[in-house]
Amino acid sequence: MRIAARIQLTEKERKKLAELRRGRKNAVRVQERAAIILLAADGYENQKIAREINQDPGKVGRWRKRYAQQGLAGILKDKTRPGRIPRVSSSTKSRIIKLTTTQKPDGAAHWSRESMARKVGVSPSSVGRIWAAHGLKPHRVKTFKLSNDKHFQEKLNDIIGLYLSPPEHAIVFSCEEKSQIQALDRTQPGLPLKKGRCQTLTHDYKRNGTTILFAAMNIADGRIISTCMNKHRHQEWLKFLRLIAKNTPSDKEIHIICDNYATHKHEKIQAWQMHNPRFHFHFTPTSASWLNMVERFFRDLTVKSLRRGVFRSLNELITAIEQYISIHNANPKPFIWTATASDILEKVKRGHRKLNKMQSA
Repeated sequence: MRIAARIQLTEKERKKLAELRRGRKNAVRVQERAAIILLAADGYENQKIAREINQDPGKVGRWRKRYAQQGLAGILKDKTRPGRIPRVSSSTKSRIIKLTTTQKPDGAAHWSRESMARKVGVSPSSVGRIWAAHGLKPHRVKTFKLSNDKHFQEKLNDIIGLYLSPPEHAIVFSCEEKSQIQALDRTQPGLPLKKGRCQTLTHDYKRNGTTILFAAMNIADGRIISTCMNKHRHQEWLKFLRLIAKNTPSDKEIHIICDNYATHKHEKIQAWQMHNPRFHFHFTPTSASWLNMVERFFRDLTVKSLRRGVFRSLNELITAIEQYISIHNANPKPFIWTATASDILEKVKRGHRKLNKMQSA
């Protein structure tokens, strides 16, 4: 027959246990254990203590024995327990990470959770957790293009200088053409937005022609000078330059930032510039259209107006573009360029080093 451990308390111990029992900031489990020991010290049996505090008698016996052996420290601190044995070993995790970063599955360009799970012999969920823990996203890819322009640094310094420290008594325009803007009509009418359902559009469409948007953004105030044309030749570029000249004060120097497309360097453009010396051209490096700030405006135009638009004719498309630009010009906000030329140049150099290292491997 088991005999419950005898509990005898000093006045100091009883006072401490009473404080633990009543303390509101103490954990509930500590309050419960203190109550067990106090009742045991008063001569209560385990069964009666269990009824008093509405707990299992076996649990009462364990804490009573623990206090008899270890004293107050025995009920204040829980024993450490071993964690669950991991289902995926560390060697398997290392193999998954190595395969993900160094190899491709047979017949595919990247790993999926299912293909990796079949290869390694674990569940797809385990693969997903391991990828998430190590920041691996094999289903995603980012595009890039490094400029090979021999005069990249000079052109970079020139354009960033215009953004960060524009010349006095001059206007700086970021200019570009957004070509092949399609007037797309859907083959069936979509459903409007409603509670519990997003707007719908058919995946197929009808083409109703294309237009080319010529835009010049004043980097000081964000205003746009624009026009839509059917073609993209030096004749259209020249018309656009004349439009800029018409809409700017004649006593201001004009600095044009544009890409080095052949149309922008045509001999007739050069001849026109000789007769209009207040115009100065600054060409972005090859494969560096991201340096042209107006591209950011084109992105907003596409996302907010064009991508989800329905245009039954080319005129509807042009009207939508003109309306967006008109609303923009009513309350223009310039884009603020913050990156310095040295920071950009260092990133480009790092990119070239990594690319050269991969090509030589």
